[in-house]
Amino acid sequence: MRKIILLMITLIVINSFITLKTYAQDEPSSPKLISEAAIVLEANSGQVLYEKNAKQQMYPASLTKIATAIYAIEKGNLNDVVTVSDNARNVDGTRVYLEEGEKVSLEKLVQGLLINSGNDAGVAIAEHMSGNVEKFGIELNRYLGKVIGVRDTHFVNPHGLFDAEHTTTAKDLAKITQYAMKNETFRNIFGAKEFVWNGEAWDTTLITHHKILKGEFPYEGVTGGKTGYVNESGFTLATTAEKDNLSLIVITLNSYYEEQSYQDTLKLLDFSFENFTTTSVEEGTTFTVGNEEFINNEALTTTAIVNDKIVQKIESDGKLNLVNQEGIVVASYQLEKINTGEINTGEINHSVELANSSNNEVDKMMAFDTKVFSFIIVLIASVGIVFHLKRKYGV
Repeated sequence: MRKIILLMITLIVINSFITLKTYAQDEPSSPKLISEAAIVLEANSGQVLYEKNAKQQMYPASLTKIATAIYAIEKGNLNDVVTVSDNARNVDGTRVYLEEGEKVSLEKLVQGLLINSGNDAGVAIAEHMSGNVEKFGIELNRYLGKVIGVRDTHFVNPHGLFDAEHTTTAKDLAKITQYAMKNETFRNIFGAKEFVWNGEAWDTTLITHHKILKGEFPYEGVTGGKTGYVNESGFTLATTAEKDNLSLIVITLNSYYEEQSYQDTLKLLDFSFENFTTTSVEEGTTFTVGNEEFINNEALTTTAIVNDKIVQKIESDGKLNLVNQEGIVVASYQLEKINTGEINTGEINHSVELANSSNNEVDKMMAFDTKVFSFIIVLIASVGIVFHLKRKYGV
């Protein structure tokens, strides 16, 4: 009999410990991917939600065209008329079938570049912008470094056809896409499913190659995409999506099969939308620290795990830290001092819940404390029973 009782006590203690441990595990498990490198970037906050070999040098293939497009949009005049060269006419790979001597607007070339992945459009853009492809690569790299701030990208052509020196990283591609998506013209072209193309040699409707964007793999909230492939790069994919206040950029690089790149992307979209949410501090919010007052001059956005309790902690120098329930600083911002005087409210390192911290989240923290307390009670009771049995039966 006493063996049965001891077994029951042991099971109760183990179950209580497992329940407590499971409850404490809020960190979402990351998906397993086939792609060699990948990243998910939340565009509004700039926070990385997932990464795999994100800083590893890779061949981007046609994802290069994202950089070429935003460079042409920002540094060129989209109304310019470009005369197509023989060099552009005869480039290898995917084309929009430009003819030598054909006159095309720069805007139309960007559309052919992004929607149909036209390598000939890429060369025509490069020659128009810089005189030749080689010089274009130099100027594009300078732009990417100075304007966007990427450090691990070296492009030698506008289209991504293989060159051993044409490399980048998933992280840099996400940053380039994040920057490009701030431009309305780029967004409209990047998110277009089709475009009527009337050329000298080709009249057609261009259809995006991105299978999620065009609906072959339907997914709510997808706003744009670009595909890429050369033998050396494997299948590469860039995807943007917006839902539930999240704005995601997903990059996958070097999948052996095309479908793998899409399945990996869908996994990452599901993972991110299911496990993360954004919180914000509105522009113009003031904070008081002792006798000093600070203000944020722009909306501050932070991405955190769903149901994670985020608090604000402001330091004496006006530095605002957003801290999760584990005490980890997830974001920091420097506020502007606007007033010094006799102010009676506020204190250094005061904590305030953000907009996403609801009563449910407070209840969750209380529930966690309750479970800890319950576990201790069960443990004490179990020890008491054991001592009782030992005294009574000599266990």
